[in-house]
This record gives sequence, structure tokens and C-alpha cells, in this order.
Amino acid sequence: MKKFIHQNSLSIVFLLLFIGAFAGQVIFGIEEYNKEMAENGGQIVTLSEYFTTGHFLESTFENWESEFLQMGLFVWFTIFLRQKGSSESKGFDGEEEVDREPSPGRKDAPWPVKKGGFWLQLYKNSLTISLLLLFIASFFIHFYGSIKDENTQNILKGEQAVSVLEYMGQSRFWFESFQNWQSEFLSVFAIIVLSVFLRQKGSSQSKPVDAPNAETGG
Repeated sequence: MKKFIHQNSLSIVFLLLFIGAFAGQVIFGIEEYNKEMAENGGQIVTLSEYFTTGHFLESTFENWESEFLQMGLFVWFTIFLRQKGSSESKGFDGEEEVDREPSPGRKDAPWPVKKGGFWLQLYKNSLTISLLLLFIASFFIHFYGSIKDENTQNILKGEQAVSVLEYMGQSRFWFESFQNWQSEFLSVFAIIVLSVFLRQKGSSQSKPVDAPNAETGG
């Protein structure tokens, strides 16, 4: 068990941070939602009911959507784009280890590599594909939650519910998306540029402390 924790400590810590933050979102989210419902004559919901509300779905998946979009584009763009001096970029001189063609004879190679053909071609791009599929799924769930919450508010106000096409032409959903996208793109820009000039000893996201600023790659 100790060995497992040591070998997986990075993912375990971030999973625990996610669970803690997600729990906080739910606790304060249902409180905020029920407060809003009480003030407007709506129905108070239980915890299980809250998970099906537009309020929960919109607030959760609008954030997941931007995270998966950011990471998917970042993984894809780093294939062919460069930033001189950044630890997040590949170098400029020749091919790197990640560019070599996979060998089915390599010891402990993943099964798609040994299988070859379609499965190998899919596996070559599986990280980008998975992240972008998660983005697409989150995008549509965000849209569903957003329009559901909008129509809940409309009903409370005695107004007519909006259709999918009507809502796509309104500003709320797109504002929710772009306000998250811009922050994610800014954070990626920051780590790309800051890693040119700044260091963190011991981190895989940083160049060695004594590396010159012009040195590109980790």
C-alpha cells in the first residue's frame, strides 16, 4: 500500500483536492440554490434532487468544459508549435523521444502498439482525442444545465420557457463559456512564458535552476 501511494502520490493528491473542492461546491451550491428558490417562491430541493438541477449541471460542467478544452488544445499544439526557452515546449533541433515511431517489440509496450493497424493509429492520438471528447461532452451538458436553469428562472418569474435555438442566440450560455475559456488560456500562456525565466527546483514542469533562459524544453 505504501509503495502504491508513493508511486501514485501526484494523482492521489489532486484527486483528493478535487473531491474536497467538489464537496465544497455542492455544500455551498445547494445552499445558494435553495436560498434563491425561497426568495422567489420556488421549491426547496434535497441533496439528491440538487444534482439534477440546471444550477448544479451548469456550474459544474462549464468549468470542466474549459479545463478539457485547454488541456486538449495544449497537448495538440505542443506537437508542432514551439516557444523558445519554455520548459513546456519541445526543442528546435531535430526530433525528440516523443516523436519516434512506436516499436511493437519494445518491452512492456501497450497492447495497441503490439496490435498495430487501426488500434495503433488511434492510440497515437488517444490523449488529445480523449480530452477533446470530454470537452464536447462537458460542453453539451453545460448547455443542457444552463438552459434548464434559465427556464427554471423564467418559470419563477412567470415568463415563457425558451427553446434550444432561442437560447443559443442569447448571451448567457456564451458568456459562461468564454469567461472560463479565457482564464484557462491565460493560465497556459502564463506557465509557458514564466517557465522561460523562472524555475522551481525539483519540478518536472521547470527547467533545471542553472539552465539558461534560452534553453528550450524540460
